[in-house]
Amino acid sequence: MNDDQLLRYSRHILLPEIGVEGQESFQKGDVLIIGAGGLGSPAALFLASSGVGSITICDEDTVDLTNLQRQIIHTTDSIGSLKVESAQRSMEAINPHVQIKTINRRAEGQLLKNLVSASSIILDCSDNFVTRHAVNKACFEFKKPLVSGAAIKFDGQLAVFDAKNPNSPCYQCLFPEENEFEETRCAVMGVFAPLVGIIGTAQAAEALKLMGNIGRPAVGKLMLFDALAMDWRSIKLNKDPKCAVCSASL
Repeated sequence: MNDDQLLRYSRHILLPEIGVEGQESFQKGDVLIIGAGGLGSPAALFLASSGVGSITICDEDTVDLTNLQRQIIHTTDSIGSLKVESAQRSMEAINPHVQIKTINRRAEGQLLKNLVSASSIILDCSDNFVTRHAVNKACFEFKKPLVSGAAIKFDGQLAVFDAKNPNSPCYQCLFPEENEFEETRCAVMGVFAPLVGIIGTAQAAEALKLMGNIGRPAVGKLMLFDALAMDWRSIKLNKDPKCAVCSASL
């Protein structure tokens, strides 16, 4: 690292759990963020400010006025712009040394597989079950760790699925694809603005922990957050031995 980088990341380097070696591991990281909305916004900003070497952000949407209540990576001037381009501008304004790749397409099919295989860690910041299941399958196919987040109304959840860990469950274990779950969206149910910031920031923290081999990632548990009570709960999440995704991939 040069003098500018040593100064920029000095507050990380001062932490004995990170130090120079840990910061350098961040700079070697290649993270894929799927979704540049409520969760992807804080996650992308903190990963960029933390000096993650390469960040790919994938989203097919454009910035709308209703997004600005919670999607803090976008500004009023960004309305009508592609979300990935708006996100790139904000990330580069915070840290011009980070390499940012933008994909203005839906994360699906072969594109999704290509993106996952080329990344070291994946953050699922999407807002629908179809994408979440597709991302989960791709991560276990290519043995890539997945940091999954979700938020609606005043409730958030966070989980880390590590395909390299034979004991790790996956998203399919939590929400079997063959079961019917009610799809809830912010446009219908509403969402508390700071909630997505809390969950998205936690996703960034888990990604950095995985990159730097710091602490204990939230593997094997589902973290539930209640913003009304300001309370976190942890539920043990077991691997389904009959899971068609993570058990079949062994």
